[in-house]
Amino acid sequence: MPKKMSPFGTGLAAALVAALTLTLGGCSMQTTAPGSARREAASDAKGRFGQVDCRRAKCIALTFDAGPAKDTPHLLDVLKEKKVPATFFLLGRDHVLKHPGTVRRIEAEGHEVANHTWTHEILTDREPDEIRAELEKTQLAIERITGRKPRLMRPPQGRTDDTVSGICAELGLSQILWSATAKDYSTNDSALIRKRILDQAGRDGIILLHDIYRGTVPAVPGIIDALKDRGYTFVTVPQLMAPAEPEPGTVYRP
Repeated sequence: MPKKMSPFGTGLAAALVAALTLTLGGCSMQTTAPGSARREAASDAKGRFGQVDCRRAKCIALTFDAGPAKDTPHLLDVLKEKKVPATFFLLGRDHVLKHPGTVRRIEAEGHEVANHTWTHEILTDREPDEIRAELEKTQLAIERITGRKPRLMRPPQGRTDDTVSGICAELGLSQILWSATAKDYSTNDSALIRKRILDQAGRDGIILLHDIYRGTVPAVPGIIDALKDRGYTFVTVPQLMAPAEPEPGTVYRP
């Protein structure tokens, strides 16, 4: 587990709920659901669709945080075999820098490459210059590898506020939260991880998993197969909101 991932502990479930309630609840920043963004898109909106139009199809987005790591290449093999695009929120210092070939492969195989900060610091606990550095360093590291800066970020623990949102807006980053999590930081039981996701999955949902934990990647094939059987089509996060485009600074939460 990465050195800065210590906030992932057995008590995180309650902390996540509290953090989202406290941090998002009293803020003036804009928060919207991908489905709402899609419905409110202008007639000339230029967001790119995936293999389906999510205004008509039953879509869901699969996302992975805190990699890439040693199991990510196998995960990419699974996604390629099953023809599933995903969104990867990458950690800079201990992951992007150590696995540039995997970052390049994620991009080349059509997945969305996104920002999960440099060292997994809780952004709401930091000064503006520190927040900007956490995001900019990862932007630049990914750009050096792929040739493009990410347009999405996920704040560690989902904790954001008006200051974070303002800096994200300046950097061209939208903030992406989630609707389903397996709490895979707390278990290596792949069957349990699969069950937790399937119990929470819903249309226009965003699934949060971590490709850095031992039980997660083995759970992915079963999650994909079960959700396909339920009629879901997997898309990246931007495809989920197409024809709308992700708006920098905005918090998207299903």
